[in-house]
Amino acid sequence: MLRKRLGRGGPMVSAMGLGCMGMSDFYGPADETESIATIHRALDLGLTFLDTADMYGPYTNEELVGRAIARRRDEVFLASKFGVVRSGDRRARRVDSTPAYAKRACTASLRRLGVDHLDLYYLHRRDPAVPVEDTVGAMSELTAEGKVRHIGLSEVSADTLRRACATAPVAALQSEYSLWTRGLERQILPTARELGVALVAYSPLGRGLLTGALTGVDTLAADDIRRDQPRFRARNLAANLRLVQRVRTLATDLGCTPAQLALAWLLAQPDAVIPLPGMRRRTHLDENASALAITLSAEQLRSITDAIPEAAGARAPDLSRLEK
Repeated sequence: MLRKRLGRGGPMVSAMGLGCMGMSDFYGPADETESIATIHRALDLGLTFLDTADMYGPYTNEELVGRAIARRRDEVFLASKFGVVRSGDRRARRVDSTPAYAKRACTASLRRLGVDHLDLYYLHRRDPAVPVEDTVGAMSELTAEGKVRHIGLSEVSADTLRRACATAPVAALQSEYSLWTRGLERQILPTARELGVALVAYSPLGRGLLTGALTGVDTLAADDIRRDQPRFRARNLAANLRLVQRVRTLATDLGCTPAQLALAWLLAQPDAVIPLPGMRRRTHLDENASALAITLSAEQLRSITDAIPEAAGARAPDLSRLEK
């Protein structure tokens, strides 16, 4: 299994992670038995970097992951997140990045997961009213207590990342990044590289669109969040499906699937970029893991980059803008 270093001087982790969110939330019904089998299959393949969060479910995804890894904890590099607080209303959420909440949330996540430490703990979203130095300071205290091994942030600006790194070592930044979502290349990614922070790229397959298998929203479950997202709406969707056809053509030329091409493109980026595809079925896992065997030349990487522009429509709402 190809491995990459998580942060400057940090641990080596599998070069591709497994996003577990969809096993419990946001993308319609899931099969728990198949989800656990998918996690076990990932571990068998060497994809040991598992990602969850307390807000997925909420809470139920951590419980599922905990059951799946109960007898295999030593094989797993386990990441979870805090900061987004959900209520009984499925769409209602707020952000809490206070130091006190960071500590309470960590204790609760450890209990649900059935573990004594997290290998990586992310601030999922930041409340701008709370200085990031205060939040990261509390997270650093969790590392001193042995509850957390490494600190991460998600969806923060370059300035916030720089301030956080001046407070304590930050191993990873998790943000949306894919072949057609490249806005962070302007400031955030160069800053992460300068600071030695690995980028963990969520939604590397464009929430399913870049796989080429999804052609509309009619077949999605009624509660699937993609029904409400700009890139899946009428005119935007039509434009994005035309881009998917370009990806399909490029993939055919390389002898791989569109999903494998999109993941190989991320894996070929300089420094530590770790794609984090969400996978709920073993068939998808096996297909995506095969991207690790694809090596793109510099010329191929450049031609793919030039051929695929940004997707039409805004990406999912940035929760960091929510009021506390």
